[in-house]
Amino acid sequence: MELYQLKTFVAIAREGSLTRAAERVFTSAPAVSAQLKALEDELGVKLFERTPRGMVATEAGQTLLEEAERTLASAMRMRSAAEQIRGAAQGVVRFGTVVDPVALRLGEVLVKLAERHPQVSLQLQQGLSHQTLAAVQRGELDCALALNDAEAIEGLALHRLGVVDLVVTLPAALAEARPALKLEDLTELSWVGTPNSCVMRKHLDSLFASAGREYRPSRTADSEGAIRSMVASGLGPGLLRLDQAEQGERNGELKIWPGWRSHTWLCWVEPEGRRAPAVEAVRAAVLETWA
Repeated sequence: MELYQLKTFVAIAREGSLTRAAERVFTSAPAVSAQLKALEDELGVKLFERTPRGMVATEAGQTLLEEAERTLASAMRMRSAAEQIRGAAQGVVRFGTVVDPVALRLGEVLVKLAERHPQVSLQLQQGLSHQTLAAVQRGELDCALALNDAEAIEGLALHRLGVVDLVVTLPAALAEARPALKLEDLTELSWVGTPNSCVMRKHLDSLFASAGREYRPSRTADSEGAIRSMVASGLGPGLLRLDQAEQGERNGELKIWPGWRSHTWLCWVEPEGRRAPAVEAVRAAVLETWA
């Protein structure tokens, strides 16, 4: 018997369906059915019964399922031991991110990492991009995903993954009461801003400059979630990533002002120089996910 047959056996038992088991082991339902038949022929026992509720393990199947799981676990331990012997990636990587893990595709990154490098784990730290970049420079983080306009930062290696659109968001009540707001009107309002060193602040300064005015801070938020919450509560306009703004608009929390849009970059960031194997494993998973 082959390990892939045991993986298929376990997948059918867990999913109760040949189709879902095929998705789980990344093959077709006919291939799963053929692998099951080959395993049953070799073992000389029937492992499943087909019922209206799906595939149900027989008594023999239940007994042999435990053996299959133990065998697969032993194979994984052997693989991990071999990786350690040849110096494969292992350890904890301190990974900084901006707030939204879905937009960053972190789920896909974690799946790839777990499949290829089970000895590597991530210690995630969320925050504004300028805080994250500074933490990488100080050696407090091993790598990060951050929003950044610059093509280079001293001491750091940057890799641009994709463009991130920025938009102006308004409290829903303000947008309803003043549907014809112009840029000059907006710049007279009290805004929800960010700290000076934040990439959002640079774009906010540029927005005000395009109206011939200077942005003067009144309310400052220290995270994207705080900006969205403060705008939604009616404290004033604020800049948000387009995906965050669209979600807030769908929820009825705020409105996107259509008269302005800018963009920045989502970047992979790490210290310059030779990287540790564990960081290289994370980097490879991130770049492949964003390819």
